[in-house]
Amino acid sequence: MTETNPSGWRPCTSPERLRASRGKNIDRPSPDGRRVRRQPSRTSVRHDSRALRERQNSRGGSVGNRPSHRPAGRRATRSVAPSKSERSKKQSPRSERPWYIDVPIIIAIALIATIAFQAVVGRVYVIPSESMEPTLHGCTDCNNDRVFVNKMVYDFKDPKPGDVVVFKGSESWDNAYTTSRSSNRIVRGFQNLGSYIGLVAPDENDLVKRVIATGGQTVECLPGDKGVKVNGKDIDNSYIMNPPSRSVDTKGGSIACGGEYFGPVKVPEDHLWVMGDNRTNSRDSRFHMGDQYQGTVPVDNVIGRVDARILPFNRIGTVKHPQIQS
Repeated sequence: MTETNPSGWRPCTSPERLRASRGKNIDRPSPDGRRVRRQPSRTSVRHDSRALRERQNSRGGSVGNRPSHRPAGRRATRSVAPSKSERSKKQSPRSERPWYIDVPIIIAIALIATIAFQAVVGRVYVIPSESMEPTLHGCTDCNNDRVFVNKMVYDFKDPKPGDVVVFKGSESWDNAYTTSRSSNRIVRGFQNLGSYIGLVAPDENDLVKRVIATGGQTVECLPGDKGVKVNGKDIDNSYIMNPPSRSVDTKGGSIACGGEYFGPVKVPEDHLWVMGDNRTNSRDSRFHMGDQYQGTVPVDNVIGRVDARILPFNRIGTVKHPQIQS
């Protein structure tokens, strides 16, 4: 009796097909004639999982994670935040100049600033002689004082008695002046440059003295006087050189006057009577009474007031300007 197969299913009897289908999910019929999906074997699951890992690894990914987009074979590195210096370099990309360019630029700027400052605000001067001892020290071939002269102070007020001032000598004061500059132009240029920073004395007949009397006042020192008088009154002489550095011929002068007698001299308006603190060794107003100004100095010739000693280090300090008239 021939058994009918309504579903049309036929068993696989070929040995080749049986071997090829081993381990695969092949549909097989159920007893009631329906097709049932065969469950994968353990061997098949392991095989499929291994194949999946190999495909993901070949793409740079990993099992259970999203595929990585890094190129295959490239080693992953940990991301490190850039340092502050690196960020600043990236933000301000500028080329650094070599030191042999920066140094001359810095020196040039410093020199220009120094020259501008000394031309307007104040200037450093070298005390050339001993006429202002003991207040200011100066001599030939010695460590002279360097002083700072305030050029702006008299823009707001006039010089007063007791001030130590630097001024340009008038014509009669220039007779004894000789230049200290070299005849070589290059050397002279360096000397002029050095005068602006106080290393070399200016090539000018600039003098430093103390104001004793101003315009309209009368100054004198006569036999019997205890010292210089202004408007008939003794002035403070506590700052002068004592004992005197030189002897005095008492036939025509006295120690109290610091030399020869003089006066009375009435100081013209807008002029100053000046004297050195080293009275017996100072060629000041007393030695120029025969000129057109009677030995006085025009206020317009005043450069500034000596405010401080800045060198040498053991002489650093302010310069006092006492009220010498009572």
